[in-house]
Amino acid sequence: MSTINSGWNQRVEGGFVVLDFGSQLTQLIARRLRELQVFSELLPFDTPIDEIRARKPRGIILSGGPSSVHEADSPQADVAELREIAPLLGICYGMQLIAKNLGGVVESASHREYGDCGVDWEDPLSARVPLRQRVWMSHGDVVKVPPPGFRIVAKSETGHAAALKGERAWAVQFHPEVHHTQAGLEILRDFVFQLCGAQPTWNSGSIVEHLLEGVRARVGETDHVLCGLSGGVDSTVVATLLTEALGADRVHCVFVNNGLLRHEEFNQVLSQYQRIGLNVTGVDAEVQFLEALRGLEDPEAKRKAIGRVFIEVFQDAAGRSGVHYEWLAQGTLYPDVIESVSPRGASVTIKSHHNVGGLPEKMKMRLVEPLRELFKDEVRAIGLELDLPRDVLWRHPFPGPGLAIRCIGEVTKEKLDIIRAADHVYISALREKGLYDKIWQAFCVLLPVHTVGVMGDGRTYDRVLALRAVTSTDGMTADWYPFDFAFLREVSNRITNQVKGINRVVYDVTSKPPGTIEWE
Repeated sequence: MSTINSGWNQRVEGGFVVLDFGSQLTQLIARRLRELQVFSELLPFDTPIDEIRARKPRGIILSGGPSSVHEADSPQADVAELREIAPLLGICYGMQLIAKNLGGVVESASHREYGDCGVDWEDPLSARVPLRQRVWMSHGDVVKVPPPGFRIVAKSETGHAAALKGERAWAVQFHPEVHHTQAGLEILRDFVFQLCGAQPTWNSGSIVEHLLEGVRARVGETDHVLCGLSGGVDSTVVATLLTEALGADRVHCVFVNNGLLRHEEFNQVLSQYQRIGLNVTGVDAEVQFLEALRGLEDPEAKRKAIGRVFIEVFQDAAGRSGVHYEWLAQGTLYPDVIESVSPRGASVTIKSHHNVGGLPEKMKMRLVEPLRELFKDEVRAIGLELDLPRDVLWRHPFPGPGLAIRCIGEVTKEKLDIIRAADHVYISALREKGLYDKIWQAFCVLLPVHTVGVMGDGRTYDRVLALRAVTSTDGMTADWYPFDFAFLREVSNRITNQVKGINRVVYDVTSKPPGTIEWE
């Protein structure tokens, strides 16, 4: 069994290399560079220097990370050699590594800085950065003395070095890649175009061509691909991309009714797939999934059970089709990967995703995941290039495990019917009020809680439903949507009146971080 990224590890000279030292935010750096329309590639921090040199990068960025540069096992790189190859930008841990390796002094801070922080600039790295800037910090070590040839050009409101400037190298202690940092993209922009002299030639059209070329290069000329469809944007774009690259006769799609879909979703989406020209077969496997979930309460156990049954269903579908499949395609995105595993560095697992982590050896198929290093908005841009309908691309994200992770605790048919009905009321109201397209993701969560209520003249003891709605651009961070109270009152009344089994509705006002978007 092997994994390919279907083109993302094809070499493109003259782009940017991002060395990953283990930050949860590393991929955001590469994503911001793509927003600036330059190619970027993530590599492990210990990539041999000759491999980096062979790529002829315009610039090299050293990411943040959870380690201290003073730890014996901390990730290291030869900063002096890297700077000879191309200009450097160090971010957080990357700044400390530049300082220490080039002869500066890095110490543990008496006052650590996490979250929102003010920065005062003496010499801004970009003319578009205000002299008093709000940034996002996350560090315990600080640069006390800059290395020879560098000077401190900004300090935080607590007096720590916030930015360094030297020959062919910039460094910032904060994270310019996150939206929380004011004018962070402007710092990246001037690094890319001023210090490195790059040109904006990388866009959604070139990304599509890059992916298509990668798929054709890696999947054999006569190989067949089995593509699992979830009903969401990601797997739909993957199936369309593969069909474009290989032809419908070689890309065989399976859409599974796992009993965990939303109101009337299976039939509606199956028809939609057929209309856009996919070679798709529908499989009803509700009984198998519900049986596998029986008695499971832990969210990790539920996700793994769902992943196992998906593989079994796909394997059965493959066996009955009479076609020999060499590849299994999935719509895995980078947020799935970074929360499930650490792809290049020492980042922490947040939660497992059913489609991350490989395949059972008995399937004897290789895995193809063309979107594995992309974010949702990038996937939608690719979908537009592939002429997919807007209503397909702008559907709210829906997790692969479906409603199973929106039923806290054990999953039963009764609970699923309740949450399906409530979700239909909620989403219908969003569409009626013109709010659906303003929100990144909205859904209901059925809580394992009963409360006393009164309906008519009788006492009830029914379930509690939580509403969730967030805004985001990439799914890595998110804010809760500020509904008018009138809307919440109306939706609460509709749900408690129309959905039997719910007598209380609450609204989740937690951002990401500290919470995740989904509850499980």
